[in-house]
Order: sequence, then structure tokens, then C-alpha cells
Amino acid sequence: MRKTAITIAVCFFAAFVFAADTPDLTMQTRIRQEGFRNSKVMDYAQQLTDVYGGRLTGSPNMKNASEWARKTFEEMGLANAHLEPFKFGKGWTAELCTVRMMTPEVEQLYGIAHAWSPATNGAIRAKAVKVKLENDEDLEKQKGKLTGAIVLLGEAKEFKPQDKAALERYDEKELESLSEYAIPAARDAARLREFGSRRAFRRKLAKFLMDEKVAAIIDGGQNMTDSGGSFRVQASGTWRDDEPIGIPAIGIAPEHYNRLARLIDKKNDVELEVNVQSTFYDQDLNSYNTIAELPGTDKKNEVVMLGAHLDSWHTGTGATDNGAGSVVMMEAMRILKAIGVAPRRTIRVALWAGEEEGLLGSRAYVADHFASRPEPKDPAQRDLPAAMRTEKTYLTLKPEHAKLSGYFNVDNGTGKLRGIYAQDNAAIAPIFTQWLEPLHDLGATTVTMRNTGSTDHVPFDDVGLPGFQFIQDEIEYNTRTHHTNWDTYERLQREDLMQAAVVVATFVWETANRNDLLPRKPMNPADLAPATPAETKKK
Repeated sequence: MRKTAITIAVCFFAAFVFAADTPDLTMQTRIRQEGFRNSKVMDYAQQLTDVYGGRLTGSPNMKNASEWARKTFEEMGLANAHLEPFKFGKGWTAELCTVRMMTPEVEQLYGIAHAWSPATNGAIRAKAVKVKLENDEDLEKQKGKLTGAIVLLGEAKEFKPQDKAALERYDEKELESLSEYAIPAARDAARLREFGSRRAFRRKLAKFLMDEKVAAIIDGGQNMTDSGGSFRVQASGTWRDDEPIGIPAIGIAPEHYNRLARLIDKKNDVELEVNVQSTFYDQDLNSYNTIAELPGTDKKNEVVMLGAHLDSWHTGTGATDNGAGSVVMMEAMRILKAIGVAPRRTIRVALWAGEEEGLLGSRAYVADHFASRPEPKDPAQRDLPAAMRTEKTYLTLKPEHAKLSGYFNVDNGTGKLRGIYAQDNAAIAPIFTQWLEPLHDLGATTVTMRNTGSTDHVPFDDVGLPGFQFIQDEIEYNTRTHHTNWDTYERLQREDLMQAAVVVATFVWETANRNDLLPRKPMNPADLAPATPAETKKK
């Protein structure tokens, strides 16, 4: 009898949840019609990637792209379109980067300056040497030996034939496996210490190279696949005033790097000519998030947010990382505005800056609007990215914390959306499952209780707010385009981006119009700042 009563109660609760969150099929139809018949997503993508190109945080390109997005939101008819500042540091651009091998023969090499690399002040011609500089002992061993040299860091990379397709889409078996919960791994204290040590050594290395008056450093940009042609070049310099700026640094194609390394290993004299022209910008040390709203009606003081990071690395034009997510969010807002029906809650879009440097824009926004923590007392902890800190400080909630229903994020390339991560929120799973049901024919089918990280929903989740990332087909993301010279408009998939905008608009609309805020995970009372004597007395 008891078992029967429990079963009835569970069934009743499930029926109540599903009844309360029955999808609005009329609105889903209107969202589809607008999204698939009148899409502007590729127009936004072409303007963002071709006109503004790579959008390094703090650079003129990033500021111009942010202003373009703000103006576009305004032209859509959205309200409160503005740029919201947060403290960042120096901006940077490279106007020129050339690398030539001069001996044993002349050859043009394919190179890209590392972000925040200082300039060479004209072409520099010098002997190339290959050394290992991985610890204090290496630095001591090379002291006094590298003045005026162009230094190659690292060994040649081994290439193997590509043994599988670069294209990656989820099949039904993989989605079924993804829907099964995976117990999170324990935080690896040794890994955190190693990260801190590596970061400290990078600063020491930068100062060593400056003190030794090394002409420039060259590394083999990380190749994405062994088919070659696609490689990563990120940062070696710094946007921060409290770190050494380093010396000119260039990443070159791995195939070219390997040739230089082999020649040096075989005792051939190698002479290189390098030229980096770059500019630092320190007139405005802020960077800017782009914000706009579709005002609500009877619940207008409550908010639903959607967002993606607008910044990118400078290597390509930032198409799949994360121009794709940004234009999907712009298109989702356009769809909802074009339909002409006001939501109950205010819908707010955010295009973030500083994601590539550590989720800086979204973390600053969450701290300003929703909840904040004081900096750790331990200097070593302060030096770590916020997500890696183990010293927990109290969380202070702000009034807006109670008004946010949820935040939805896209940041895994150009692929279609296949479902959503519930971030360990059991109460949200049946709601998302029901919202997805009418979207199954679009390929969006899966809700998983798993967590995913490393992008802009994390700062929301970290302060107890419902923040979610969609499951996405990776296409060529991890095999070809992520942070590489091939991350360009050509890699974007029109039909996938249209599908993603329709799915996002659907989830945002359903969230904006349900009776209640989305359910939240229980907060740990130990995370919250203790009440002051005045607050305790008031209670």
C-alpha cells in the first residue's frame, strides 16, 4: 500500500511538471517559420567575420564589433542596447608578421605573431638556435648564450597519416551514451599546483628572454590534425601591467618548424629574418560586454538571459569560436522581436568579451549584477583563474540574483544543437525534456544531467543560478578550426546555424513565459556570507 502511494505521488508530480511546462506549439511554429524562412544569421556572420575579423579582447576590432552588435540590436528594435565595461588591460593588434629562412636557402615561412607580442622595430636577421627552456635549470644553463639569437622552443613534431574524418557529428548511440550521467572527477590538487607553477615559470621565462636580449622566439603552432595546414597561435605576451611583456614571439606552421628543427639538429647553420609590427592600446583599459533587451510584460522585472562570447583569437576571423554562437544569439533575438508578441519576462542578450582570457566578461557581469566573492587572501590563489581556485570565499547575493530565471549559452562551433546539459539540476531535466519533444525532428533530442564547463554559463552556475550550455555537433571544431588560422566564414554551416537559432529562441521563449522561474539547484549555506548583526536583529 505504501509503495502504491509513493508511486501515485511520483506520477502526480511528474504529470504536474509536464502539465505546467507544456510547450507553446503555436509559438514554436511561429519561431520556426521566422527562423527558417527569413533568416539573417549568415548576414550577421559575414559582417562579423569578414568585416571585423579576429576580435582579440581589448583590440580595436573587438570594440568595433561590439559597437556593430549594439547598433544591430538597436536596429532590430530591442531596448537598452548598450556596452557595459569591465576592467581588462592593454589591447593589442599585429599589423605585420613575416618570417623568412635566409640560409641554407631562402624560403617564405607561414607565421603569425603571438597575441600581445612586442614589435621587432623592423626586420631582424639573426642565427636560429634550438634550445629547451622548460625549468629553472634550463634557464641557468643557457644564461649568456642566447643574446641576439632567434630561439626555437621545442622539438620537431611527429606527423602521422590522418586515420579518421575531421567531421564530427553525434550519432544516436553517442547521444544515448551522453544522456547517461557521469560522476564528476575529483578536483586534482596536484594538477592545480602544476598549473600555478607553469604560470609562474612563464613569467620567469619572459623576463629571462628580455634580460638575455634574445631577438625573438619561434614555436611550431600547434597542429590540429596531422593532415597539416591548420594550426593554433595564441598568446605569449600579456595584457596585464604586472607581468613582463616578453620579446617578439611568432608561431609558424608545424611543417615549417619541423624543417628548421631538423636542419639545426643536423648542425646546419640556419639564419632567419623576422619582422613583427604590433601596437599596444592602453588609452582605455576596459573591455566591453554588449547588452540588449526585449522587454517583458506582467513579469518584466524577472529576466531570462542568452549569450555567447564575441571575442576570439587573432589567428583566423573567429567564425566558429565564437562568431557562430554570437550570430545564433543575435538571430534568436531577431526572431523573437520579429514575431511581434511580447514575452512575460524580459529577455536579455549578452555578447561577452574576455572569454578567451578566462571568462572575464561574463564573470565581471555576474559579479556586478548577481553575486560576488571577495578575492582570496592567499596570493597564489589570487593568481589562479577563478575556476581553479580552491580557497573558497563567501558569496554575497545581490537583489537581481532572485530575478534571473536562467541563462542559455552556445560556444562549441558551427554545429546544430542536439540537446542541453542540465548541469546536475534534476528539477530542470523533465522541463527541458518536454520542451525538446517538438524539436526532435530538428535533431535536438537529448537532456543530460552531466556538467560541462569552460565557457560563459559557468559563472552563472558558480553562484547558484541556472546556467546552461547546449549539446552541439562539433563538426570540425576540435579537429580543424578551434583557435586556428582556418577559423573563417567558410567553415560555418548555414542550416546548422539556422537550426540552432530556432532551438535557442524556443528555449528562451518557453523560459520567459512559464509561470515560475526555472528551478535552481540547492545552494550550500556555507557558501553564503554570514548575516551581519543588523540583519540578524531585523530577522
